[in-house]
Amino acid sequence: MKIELAENYGFCFGVKRAIKIAEENKNSATYGPLIHNSKEIARLERDFRVGLTDDHKSFKTGDKAVIRTHGIPKNELEELIENRVDVVDATCPYVTKPQQICQEMSEAGYDIVIFGDDAHPEIKGVKSYATYGAKVVTCPKDLEGVKLKERIALVAQTTRRVEDYMEVANYLIPRHKEVRVFNTICNATFENQEAVRKISKRADVMVIIGGKNSSNTKQLFSISEEFCPSSYHIEDENDLDYEWFFGKEFCGISAGASTPDWIIQNVVNSIQKNINK
Repeated sequence: MKIELAENYGFCFGVKRAIKIAEENKNSATYGPLIHNSKEIARLERDFRVGLTDDHKSFKTGDKAVIRTHGIPKNELEELIENRVDVVDATCPYVTKPQQICQEMSEAGYDIVIFGDDAHPEIKGVKSYATYGAKVVTCPKDLEGVKLKERIALVAQTTRRVEDYMEVANYLIPRHKEVRVFNTICNATFENQEAVRKISKRADVMVIIGGKNSSNTKQLFSISEEFCPSSYHIEDENDLDYEWFFGKEFCGISAGASTPDWIIQNVVNSIQKNINK
């Protein structure tokens, strides 16, 4: 069986940057998981003594707090600074962008609509920057019956599908006098999604590697499944079922933006070793 990796996959710029920041700040702790990959977080704790806390109030004056790639709510960041915590900001610049847009456009009198998952940490942070509040939606139906101003500013979670984002934009545009649509989906998301779309059209089995709670990995899996019904989302090689590959000729592999190369290589090695038994 042929095994081929997608043209673009794995660590994006923001994740690489965050990992480097964490490695350079030993004996610190991240507020929330730095990235959505438990195996990489465990490596950082083991090799660099970078801990993890889910409570920003647990940081004391002088402690070093590394801000996760997804960012945190504005008021919590301000509280850390006020308490003289040593804040090391590893927020992805692609996430900082919609935060800034929400604050600027909200203060300019626009109603803010955010396309994304309200429960996702990135969106919790982005939403907090909208000075006068924001409406978070996952599809046009969520906007039905919602009263909004004539001027709307629309931003998207950085890892969402552009096709779904455009459905929300196309719903708003004919219903309001002014709709400002900001492209806040990051380049790596575009590239990884297009790459998985291309390879899944040729493959008869697809393996998508990434955390089960990783939004961008879920999006890759969704796209893969559209074109290759035999698509599987795994976290690492321990999730593999080698029966998936019986009778298959071409296995395509992609990975989410928080999936390190060492996990991807372990998966490839395990498939190669077991299908040739």
